[in-house]
Parts: sequence; structure tokens; C-alpha cells
Amino acid sequence: MTRMPGDERRQQILEEAVRLFSVNGFRGTTTKQIAAAAGISEAMVFRHFANKEELYAAILDHKACQHDLGDPLEAVCDPIANKDDWGVFHGIALNALRKHREDQDFFRLLLFSALEGHELARMFFESSVTGMYEALGSYIRARQQDGAFKELEPKAVVRAFVGMLIHHSLTTMLFDPEQKILKMTEEEAAHNFATVLLEGIKK
Repeated sequence: MTRMPGDERRQQILEEAVRLFSVNGFRGTTTKQIAAAAGISEAMVFRHFANKEELYAAILDHKACQHDLGDPLEAVCDPIANKDDWGVFHGIALNALRKHREDQDFFRLLLFSALEGHELARMFFESSVTGMYEALGSYIRARQQDGAFKELEPKAVVRAFVGMLIHHSLTTMLFDPEQKILKMTEEEAAHNFATVLLEGIKK
């Protein structure tokens, strides 16, 4: 058994846990399976995490740091400040689609956690999704006040926009990985979705 520093071992356990949880769900994955996948004893898993719940919470904390879940619009701060509507929506779309592709295990894990009614889904929703509705909704409301956007419910606009991104990623990831229905690069998809959204809400 290879010995490694505590931080590296903890990271290894997290990575194997994400992979297994994304395939089998929280209820369908045991700490024994996680230990076997990591090539360590189950006792070693418990040395780093008291139980599966703590491990699940650690996954979200790790992903929050990795993907900046705390600020859903950080990647488009400059376009927001400049009231660059295209930059805002295209930037959000491209950033989201890339994250979905780069971390498919976490994307699947979130789906499992939502279906199982696990705390992780609520934690992610409150830390990321709710923040997106508030932040992007505020931007849309401000642009309505500027007379640039139609008077629509801002959160409904956010839902329509995010819905395009999620549906595209889900379809590509789960149902049509070869993109037989619609073959587009992330840049092309972001361009199209941002255009559809803006053409629908601009005055």
C-alpha cells in the first residue's frame, strides 16, 4: 500500500467518492467500496471522514473552492460593470457549459443527490443556484430599468436561460453523447443560447 501525505490521501478519497457516488448514488455506495477504489482500508477513510455524510459535505466544499460556487457571476464581473449584455450572457453560458463537461462526475452526483433527496442537493442549490437567480435577476432588473430589456419577470428569464444550458449538458452527457441530434462546440452552443435569450428580452 502506497503511503502518501494526509492531504493527498484525503484528496484521493474525495475523488474516488465523487466517481462512485456519481455512478451508484449516495445510498448505493459504501465506504468499503470507496476504500477499495482508493486502495486503502475502510479505517483509513474514517480517519479522514467520520461518515458518508461528512464525506459528501466535504465534496461540496471542495467543489465550491474549485469552481467558485460562492459567486456565480464572478467570471462576468467586467461585462456586468460595463452593461455588456452579450458579454454577460455569453460568458455565463460558456463558463457553465465548460464546467459541466470538465466535471461530469460532479454533475451526475448532483442529479443523484437531488433524486435521493440528499442534503447535498439542497446545499448546492442554496450556495449556487439561488445565488445565480438573485445575481443575474438583479442584473436583468437593472437593465429593465435602463430601458434595455422587456418588462418580464427577471427570475423567469434566468430560468429560461439556465434551462437551455442544463438541458444541453444533460442531453449531451446522458442521452446523446455523440451529439447526433445537435452537434455543436461549447463556443457555438454558448453563442446560440445567448443570442436566443437576448433576442427574446431586448426591447
